[in-house]
Parts: sequence; C-alpha cells; structure tokens
Amino acid sequence: MANLKEVRNRITSVSSTQQITRAMKMVSAAKLKRATNAIVQLRPYAEKLKEILANLSASVEGGASPYTIERKPRKILLIVVTSNRGLAGAFNANVIKATNLLISEKYSEQHKKGNVKIIAIGKKGQDYYKKRKYEVLGNHSELFAKLNFENASEITEFVMKGFLDGEYDKVEVLYNQFKNAAVQFLKVEQLLPLSPLENESKKEEAQLAIDYILEPSKEEIIEELIPKSIKIQLYKAILDSHASEHGARMTAMDKATDNAGELLKALKLSYNQARQAAITTELTEIVSGAAALSNG
Repeated sequence: MANLKEVRNRITSVSSTQQITRAMKMVSAAKLKRATNAIVQLRPYAEKLKEILANLSASVEGGASPYTIERKPRKILLIVVTSNRGLAGAFNANVIKATNLLISEKYSEQHKKGNVKIIAIGKKGQDYYKKRKYEVLGNHSELFAKLNFENASEITEFVMKGFLDGEYDKVEVLYNQFKNAAVQFLKVEQLLPLSPLENESKKEEAQLAIDYILEPSKEEIIEELIPKSIKIQLYKAILDSHASEHGARMTAMDKATDNAGELLKALKLSYNQARQAAITTELTEIVSGAAALSNG
C-alpha cells in the first residue's frame, strides 16, 4: 500500500506541473502575438532605411559619417540580448554559447588584454557574465518591463557616444532572430561601424538602379538618418529577441505539457497495476483463510 501512496503522490505532483506548463504556454502565446506584431511592423521599415542609407553612402566620396569609419578592432563591445526568465528551452544558452565562441575564436587577443566589454540586455546574460568577471556595462534587465523605442534608444546613444569617443572600435550584436514560434535563428550583426555595400559591383548597381530626388543634400540626409538607423537596427534586434523568447517558451511549455501527459499515462497504468495486484493479494488471502476454516 505504501507503493500505491507513492504513485498517487507522483500523479498529483505531475498533474499540478502540467497545469502550470499549460498556463505558461497560454500566457506566452498571448504575449507572442503582441511581440510578433511589433517586429513584423518594424522589420520592413528598418530594412528599407538601411538599404537607402547604403545606397546614399555608396555615392558619397570621402566617407559619409563618423559612424562608418573603419578602425583596427583593438577594443570590442558585444551587445548580448537574452531574456529575464528561463524555461524557454535553449533560447538563452544558444546566445551565450555563441558569444563565448565569438570571444574565444575572433576576439581572443582583445579578451586577453581586457579589451572586450559586454552590454547584456536581459537578466540571464547579465548574471552569467557578471559571475564570470567580464566587464558588463550598466544593467538593462528592466528594459523588457517597458520595451519601446525611446528606452532602447538610450542604450544605442550610449553605444554611439562610446564609439565616437574611441572607447571601442567595433560593436556587434548577438540575438535570436524570430521566424516563427518554433524556429529562431541565432544572429551576429555588426552595429558599428556601419557596414558598406559588400562589393563595388553592388555599389554601381545601387547607384544606377535608384535615382533619388534629394532635399537637402546627400550629406545632410545621411548625417541625420544614420544615427536614427543605428537606433532602429538595435531596436529591431531587441524586438526580434523578445518575440523569439515567447516563441521558444511557448514551444518548450507545449513539449513539457505533452511530456507530463505521457508521464501521467505511465503513472496511472503503474497505479492501476499495483492496485489490482493489491486487490488480488487480498482476495487470495480471504479465499485461503475461508478454505482453512472450512477444512478445520
């Protein structure tokens, strides 16, 4: 009977866990809808603005902006976008693993000299790199509590000022890009300096294919739009990561709910088998006792 009680307790425990995972899945599904709408609306605008600036910058001689100046990458800043909470499968682990790989393979020399700094957006990344004695700039864990362009722009302005002041020569962003609830792509993008068009043929194609009517001059437009474009690119990465987080958590909780269901089936089967064995044992004892009395 003690075995029956143990199995019954496990069934109760797994049922409670299943209710929690089902509720978390529903919450993430609701949040995913809002997060998806935000990134779907911003993405075309961000990509078009980036394309226009690339085309204009390609036609400006002598460098379009101080944000496009390439320097020898002695000082590196990595912006690592994770989440504040776990229970999202490998969502956070993938970003942290990619960051560690980037540091060890691409920026190992800079890291040895203490010239790799990190901005961690999300508590998971913040805690991970703080514990390992990395130089983590600021605490941006509260950004997701009120995620909007203005709050994200404060981080970007800090980064842009540091780049102009020579505090870092290169800035890269690591995040999960949202595709759908089940699929997220790990992305590593260079935020600063702004990347030019990939090759000369593409520059020529861009200049020939698009004929803009500009007011005022190209230089003034670029000077005005480049800082805005940088802010939008980082904001897009954060929105992508935010939507990916809820997609990953919804998928993880869905699998956990299914696994709990399978475990419940196995436990109930085990419980019924143990119960039937106990009943059979009792019946056998009763029949044996009655037979002994009749024989006596």
